[in-house]
Amino acid sequence: MTQIARKHWTIFVASFFVAMILGTSASAQTTRSSIEQMSGWASCAACAGAGGSGPSASTYTKSGISSPSLTGNSRVFHIASTHAYADALWWKQLGASGATNLVYDVYFYIKTPQYSQALEFDSNQANGSKRWIFGTQCNIGAGHWDVWANASGKWTSTGIPCHRPTAYKWHHLTWEFKRSGGYATYTAFTLDGVKHYVQRSYPARASSVKELNVAFQMDMRSSHVAYSTWLEKVSLKYW
Repeated sequence: MTQIARKHWTIFVASFFVAMILGTSASAQTTRSSIEQMSGWASCAACAGAGGSGPSASTYTKSGISSPSLTGNSRVFHIASTHAYADALWWKQLGASGATNLVYDVYFYIKTPQYSQALEFDSNQANGSKRWIFGTQCNIGAGHWDVWANASGKWTSTGIPCHRPTAYKWHHLTWEFKRSGGYATYTAFTLDGVKHYVQRSYPARASSVKELNVAFQMDMRSSHVAYSTWLEKVSLKYW
């Protein structure tokens, strides 16, 4: 074999193995799209409050909303209560997975952001032994992004600002999560095209269940004025 032939053969072999690796990675990825259109969303109000025993609230969610919408099929979430700082949590189970990387992607729209104390975007994963809670919130009242410290059971500020979302506008949010051993890592998030690196890790908590889900929560202010939020193009990519 000539030197040129050997060179071409080396390039071919290297390219072949790179293609195999990339192909394997791509095929190993799972993407659950249009989650907002799926049936079976669960919810609770009191469990969303501090210590899992917050104020009561009236809530509902409904899919198939044509306006406001990006595609003609958004899902609306609504909360109303006579109590200050009431909360409502909704989640959609997607089945168990041993994935170690997750990307939660969502578009959200709110008409009256002045009535929201916080908007929470989460993904929860458990493997029968440990539970990784990837909890994030735009803490509108305090003006910064928080992440859930998992086993510590508390919100921790990232120091990254989260100002009141612009009303009557679709906002695009993407969160990147990773779990390694007994730790949950918040890698980064991108809001309306601007990326912020968080790089914070917290120990997981014990759990006997197996699950993977996405969740969304709305918190009310002390004035407890009812409000709604619309979600669309909700997806979870994991591998």
